[in-house]
Amino acid sequence: MKASRRLAAAGALAGTAVLALSAPAFAHVSVAPEGTAAKGGYAVVDFKVPNERDDASTTKLEVSFPSDHPLASVMPERIPGWTAEVTKSKLAKPLEMHGQKISEAVSKVTWTADAKNGIEPGFFQKFPVSLGTLPEDTDELVFKAVQTYDNKEVVRWIEVQEDGQEEPENPAPVLALSAASEDGHHGSAAGKTADKDAGSAADTETAAADSSASGSDTTARVLGVVGIVVGALGVAYGVLAGRRRTNA
Repeated sequence: MKASRRLAAAGALAGTAVLALSAPAFAHVSVAPEGTAAKGGYAVVDFKVPNERDDASTTKLEVSFPSDHPLASVMPERIPGWTAEVTKSKLAKPLEMHGQKISEAVSKVTWTADAKNGIEPGFFQKFPVSLGTLPEDTDELVFKAVQTYDNKEVVRWIEVQEDGQEEPENPAPVLALSAASEDGHHGSAAGKTADKDAGSAADTETAAADSSASGSDTTARVLGVVGIVVGALGVAYGVLAGRRRTNA
């Protein structure tokens, strides 16, 4: 009897484990860079929107940009079947970008599907955006997104993840920023310039050495010819002197 109860309990636990493992993981709106998103630079990021409904299509996406770290440059990529609207707002404190003061920044981008388009059940869509310059005084940017279905249902992905807490039911998309580059381009250019200068110096030394060697060789040849001429004159003088003695 006890053995039967133990087997039943074990079977119930196994069934619960199977159900837990087979339960679907609900996807949500997220954001990720295409490559890297370094502090102080520019990046192209993708807002990934999955359709979580079986009987409705996503027809609208609104993404609000962080007001505490405003971005002066935001340009959405053209997507066939969708219309993108960029909304700008005045800044309480102007930004400086490329030596110019920016008094407004993008506060929201809204994508709306055409009449016959949308994200159908079982599919997802990426919405690429080029943005910058990225802030240098934070490790992440939080975007709040609102997803609308053609049955008028609205899902707000606006809950901010708290440290040490479980992920909220409708988390806001978060873009992690990587460390700023150490000005590698300037370093590389300096290195190339130094290598070029060193190469030029080496070429100059080689040319000087070749010139010196060439000059030494020419001098040796000239001295050789002079020696031959002097020798020939000496032989001729000896012959003439011998003839004069014989005639005398």
